[in-house]
Amino acid sequence: MATKILASSSHSFENECKEIHESRGRWNHLIQTLVTRTQLECRRIRETYKDMYGEDLITLLQKSSLRNQPGVSPKTCAALSLWMLHPHERDAIVAREALLQDNDTNHQALVEIFVGRKSSHIALIKQAYLSKYKTQLDQDIINIEPPHPYQKILVALSTSHKAHQADVNQHTAKCDARRLYETGEGSPGAIDEGTVLEIFTKRSIPHLKLTFSCYKHIYGHDYTKSITDVNSGEFEDALKKVVKCICNPPNYYVKILFASIKGMTADRGAITRVMVSRSETEMDEIQRVFKEKYGIELRETICNSIPSGDYRDFLLALANKTV
Repeated sequence: MATKILASSSHSFENECKEIHESRGRWNHLIQTLVTRTQLECRRIRETYKDMYGEDLITLLQKSSLRNQPGVSPKTCAALSLWMLHPHERDAIVAREALLQDNDTNHQALVEIFVGRKSSHIALIKQAYLSKYKTQLDQDIINIEPPHPYQKILVALSTSHKAHQADVNQHTAKCDARRLYETGEGSPGAIDEGTVLEIFTKRSIPHLKLTFSCYKHIYGHDYTKSITDVNSGEFEDALKKVVKCICNPPNYYVKILFASIKGMTADRGAITRVMVSRSETEMDEIQRVFKEKYGIELRETICNSIPSGDYRDFLLALANKTV
């Protein structure tokens, strides 16, 4: 059905491409065109434009940004480029940028990819990464310097996407929950990293989510509380954030967005990354949780904290999308 709809609207894509081509240099028209479309439609517009004029819209955007031409900022250019890409291509670029960040690896961005994507999507990300950068994503994670506890968890999650059984098993989840207790708050000292990493390596994300739900049912509190109560170190801090991303994605992303919008984090790309990746999956829920947690609408927070311009307009358009 979707294919038929897109095919029937190909004439509309051609008209929009003509308007974009005729308004080159006035990139606000391109921005207004793309933010009202779905990501799939944007990719069709990009393909149609390439067929009609032999030029790639993302390349044109990047060139205009580098030349400091009026009408598009580097931040808006980067956001629009991500919006037009296939999701697995986008995630490959996000992963690469996370690994090559100037001061420190952006482990948070990598966690969001490995926790928030299906195994079939992870496989496509790795293929796109290899094709674009001529190196293996898994190996680049293993080679992160300086070593960090996130590294162990990321390697385990990456392995789980290749090795786990897709089925979610209640009995196994309860057994895993008991093992986490017995090697965590149920024993003296720090959490047994080996047990945690073994479970993360062998289980799917849905199964891990069920395991943490079973943990709360059996022991009366979240697994993250048990992590906080033990002798907490770098591994425990990293593990707690990963578990929160697994158990309650909307709440996790709301915190990331608020900190990034308010300038309370060094992860400056978080606003664009989260808004683009979640806009067509759970933006409704993110907006609800944001209002519930901070007493203000996400859109209002963006208006109050980000200077007026095309970038803010782009973010507001994404915030207004309904799933």
